[in-house]
Amino acid sequence: MKKMKWVVLAVVMVALTAGSASAQKLAYINSQKIIATYKEAQDAQDRLNKISAGWEEEAKLMQKQFQELGEQLESQSLLLSEERKAEKQQELQNLYMKIQQYQAEKWGQSGELYKKQEEMMQPIFDKINAAIKKISEEQSYDFVFDSINGNIVYASPRQVDLTDEVLAELEKGLPAKTTPKTPR
Repeated sequence: MKKMKWVVLAVVMVALTAGSASAQKLAYINSQKIIATYKEAQDAQDRLNKISAGWEEEAKLMQKQFQELGEQLESQSLLLSEERKAEKQQELQNLYMKIQQYQAEKWGQSGELYKKQEEMMQPIFDKINAAIKKISEEQSYDFVFDSINGNIVYASPRQVDLTDEVLAELEKGLPAKTTPKTPR
């Protein structure tokens, strides 16, 4: 709900900025609904889920091995020499690090799942954006917002970019630049 208020505020600001020369034609989309409903996106998500599930099985096997090794070390602790106990503890530590590394490689911020998702979803996003652009141009929308992210997903090329005018106006109102005096 908070994001929707931001979108409404942004729409109002854009409409006011554009001035009264012409009325702005605005629209919005719900990107979550598009992704959740679009068959190609669903199919890609299903493929990603299957890939991730395979990795999860492998991770579970590694965790089971870790647990069994820990239990084995605990049950044999009194029977093992200090040297052998240290070896087993190191083996356990190495396995723990291997599990952590595996999880980071597969599900980390730039892990394989992220890369696969980007690879599989980018063509779908391109199609969605092309559809938004086509509909926006056909129906003469000036701006199309994403109600979920609050982003502008389409802006008509016939819109005037006011950036330079805003900068010029800001420069008019700025006090003269002064250089700080250095003590002698």
